[in-house]
This record gives sequence, structure tokens and C-alpha cells, in this order.
Amino acid sequence: MVIDIVAPIVVYYGARALGATVWEALIGGGIMPAVCVLAALVTRRRANAMSILVVAALAVAAALSLASGSPRALLTRDALTTGAWAGYMYLSLIAARPATFVVSRPLLEGRRVWDSATRAWVRPAAVSWDVIWERTPLFRRIWRVCTVIWGSAILADAIVRIVMAYTLPISMVPALAGALWPVTFIALQVATNVYFARSGFWRIVRTGGLASTETVLA
Repeated sequence: MVIDIVAPIVVYYGARALGATVWEALIGGGIMPAVCVLAALVTRRRANAMSILVVAALAVAAALSLASGSPRALLTRDALTTGAWAGYMYLSLIAARPATFVVSRPLLEGRRVWDSATRAWVRPAAVSWDVIWERTPLFRRIWRVCTVIWGSAILADAIVRIVMAYTLPISMVPALAGALWPVTFIALQVATNVYFARSGFWRIVRTGGLASTETVLA
């Protein structure tokens, strides 16, 4: 994250302070993720998926910039990255498991959950999420809705970045684009947790889906 998000901003403003042109500063910042990918390939013989996506977005943005003759197209690199992630979220809805389920499972499965009745953190039912997925339609619906929420928010983030790239002074865009990452992430975390609480997600996890199943059957 530091290499892909923070480093390009630091390089851009550092290069501009040293007298580099806008083109040179933007390209210099974009090279940092590419260096990270190459280092991963050499040392670990694999590359981080996020880094590869960032490099691909840089290549597309550079091509658009050369074709248009404007450095502003280079500023859309982050928008292309978030747009690609939004597309991945939407496409995952037709897969066996949606993207948010796959990403969240290692972080949440088996962890303590909040029980509003006892007002305490309790251990969830010792049931695999795969079992809950099969037995509880509401559990499946929650994850699909959650994926739509994330996909829509990330797509909105991409649109905002494109608007910034073509309407704001170029010198402001890298800093504002970097600041938008935590804003989007925090807003999504709040929205997701509010939705989980209201949809009954934590109750389903706590009971292993049994209470939800009984409610549906009734």
C-alpha cells in the first residue's frame, strides 16, 4: 500500500520541487509500483495482484496521455485501478462466492462477535461459513448486497477521481487522490458494519444460521 499509494505522491511533489516537468514527475511516481512488481518477481518469483493492477493502470493511462497529448490522462491511473476493482466486484456476483465474502472470510470467520442481548463479545457457532452459506438464504443475500455496496462505492470513487483529474489544477490532484483512499475505505467500513447490524449478519454468524433458517421456514 505504501509503495502503490504513498510513494507516487511523494515522488511527484519531490520531483516537482527539484524542477521536473509535470510529465516527468507523474511518470516518475508511476514507476514506483512497477519497481515493486519487478522486485517481487525477482526475489519471491511472484507479484502482488494489487501492484500488477496498478502497473497495468499506469500503462493504460500513459498510452491515453500520449494519444491525447495531455498529462491529465496520467492522473486517471488511480481511477482506472478503482474502476477495475469495481468491475471485479460486480463480476464476482455471478461466481460461486462474491468478492466481499472471499476477502472478508479470513478476517472474520471464527472471530468473536457482538451479542446485543448480553452486550458482550461472544464466540460464534463452530460452523463453517460454507455450511452457513448452504443452509441460510439470508446469509447469501447479505454478502451479495455487501458486494454491490462495495462495487458501487468503489465505482463512485473512480468517477470522482476522473472528475478531479480533468477539472482541478494538476498540482492539487495527486495529494487529493491520495487522501481519497482513506476517506473511501472508512466510509465503506462504516456502511458495511451498519448494514451487517441491521441485516442480522452477526446473529447468523453467532448461531451458525440456525435461527435464521428457522425464521425462514416459519
